[in-house]
Amino acid sequence: MKKIIPIGVSDFKKLIEGNYFFVDKSLIIKEFINNGADIILTPRPRRFGKTLNLSMLKYFFDIKMKQDFENNKLQNECEDLEQIDIEADNRPTDTRILFDNLNIEKEEDIMKLQGKYPTIFLTFKNEKYQCYEDFKDGITLLLSNLYKEHDYLLESDKLSVFDKEDYRSMISRNVSIAYLSNAISMLMGYMNKHYGKKVMLFIDEYDVPIQEAYIKGYYDEMISLIRTMLTSALKDNPYVQKALITGILRVAKESIFSGLNNLEVDTILGYNFNDKFGFTPEEVEELLDYYDASTELNNIREWYNGYVFREQIIYNPWSVLNYLKRRNEGFMPYWINSSSNDLIKKLLVKGDQYMKLELESLIEGKSITKGIDDNIVMSEVENSNENIWSFLLMSGYLKAVKTENIRGRLYCELKIPNEEVLIFYENLIEKWFLETLTNQKYELMLNTLITGDIKVFAGLFKDFVINNLSYFDVSGKEPERVYHAFVLGMLVSLSDNYKVKSNKESGYGRYDVMIIPKDTSKIGIIIEFKKIDDFLDDTIEEATRDALKQIEDKKYAQELIENGIKNIIKLAIVFKGKTVEVTM
Repeated sequence: MKKIIPIGVSDFKKLIEGNYFFVDKSLIIKEFINNGADIILTPRPRRFGKTLNLSMLKYFFDIKMKQDFENNKLQNECEDLEQIDIEADNRPTDTRILFDNLNIEKEEDIMKLQGKYPTIFLTFKNEKYQCYEDFKDGITLLLSNLYKEHDYLLESDKLSVFDKEDYRSMISRNVSIAYLSNAISMLMGYMNKHYGKKVMLFIDEYDVPIQEAYIKGYYDEMISLIRTMLTSALKDNPYVQKALITGILRVAKESIFSGLNNLEVDTILGYNFNDKFGFTPEEVEELLDYYDASTELNNIREWYNGYVFREQIIYNPWSVLNYLKRRNEGFMPYWINSSSNDLIKKLLVKGDQYMKLELESLIEGKSITKGIDDNIVMSEVENSNENIWSFLLMSGYLKAVKTENIRGRLYCELKIPNEEVLIFYENLIEKWFLETLTNQKYELMLNTLITGDIKVFAGLFKDFVINNLSYFDVSGKEPERVYHAFVLGMLVSLSDNYKVKSNKESGYGRYDVMIIPKDTSKIGIIIEFKKIDDFLDDTIEEATRDALKQIEDKKYAQELIENGIKNIIKLAIVFKGKTVEVTM
């Protein structure tokens, strides 16, 4: 009987004991231990195995689970308490058994550390709320449950009466904001007193509350609490042995990690841990071979491969596993559909005309090169295209096919990673159109254009412009956003039967838009856009003549002619303020 495909199983013990297929990432334990930094931040896209890896680290190091098993097992087997002490150091524990036959078992020096440290594992992945008060209540409950998980400390003779009184207050959630802010640090102190050892700390998805608060509008209040909580746990904390923190972004400039001299950040642009999250090609091939799906490798590569974590090719693990579980349903955008993608959509809609022009190139399968800043500042992410491209890269919506360090700054050649993410962009663009026009009007506008019914097209296009000027939150002085939204829409909607190009060379110049039919009997279209500033005396008629003359003088039709297109329409679309005219 085949092992179960582990969809959504993020508890390492459950996965190993439950006969699930495990893609062995256990050498992350060795890399974590051998890393010289005390505190390590490893940002990775969502659903790339962060929670499972941290769960595995927890089970590897946790001293309590080892002691619980030893005590229960030996007390059942032995009458003599002295014999218990003798055998305790020699018998394997259940947590030790979890690592049998894994790659880490071959590392004898690392295995000596198994079950030797008090351990805290905390995940923020579900901390998504509508307002700050709900967020504060949610964090209080999260920490209360964490304290309950370690309530054996209330029986410890190493903790004072006052320690235990404070401990019970946290469990009952009857604490001040000051106590809440220091709850993780205080728990580590209690564990250190009890065990006489420093604590291993693992924090998962620390930036989920940050992104959610940014979207929902309570960012400033939330960031103050998160900053204090994490800083108290990590900065100059004498109880930390080592810590690993995961999330999607670095957000270091938020001062969350300021002053941490012992912090190392390993993003997807770094070499460290570059094969520990997501599936490598070798791991995917082994997985497909086990489930008799090797013949699907090329399709899986096209749909779910494409990520590059500093020279390491990586497949999207969530989508690969979901496809194997639902092979009869065919290839689907599983990763894209596993989240609302609200923040990504918000950023793309807010992007200016230059961003939309570059998005056109990406959808056409081309690349763009951008300076990338992995220090994302959530409160400033909308302020520049550079921030948005950096966010898209770190979040998994773009890949860096090439990375160069030029005078201390990283420049990345960016592309859309695979078919699954391309579908996301295409769906987003169609949504832009459908939110400004009804589906019927949208289809009619494009159909009248490609069939040459320019009079009807002109009326529908004017409606589109008016609605889009409002949708993209710009004035009539910036019709370029509307123009590029229009081109993006055509790229997506006409791609089956037409090639849509923009700002490309033909003849003696660069045209704005060209629509090239794959069927040479159909109409080819050249569109030249002109913008007239309100304060100029130029008329729409003059601008129209200039646009059409430019098409003729620059011989823009040459590319269509060379493609065998004989029926060619030349259009001038002229903007002045919120007025637009379309002339054939």
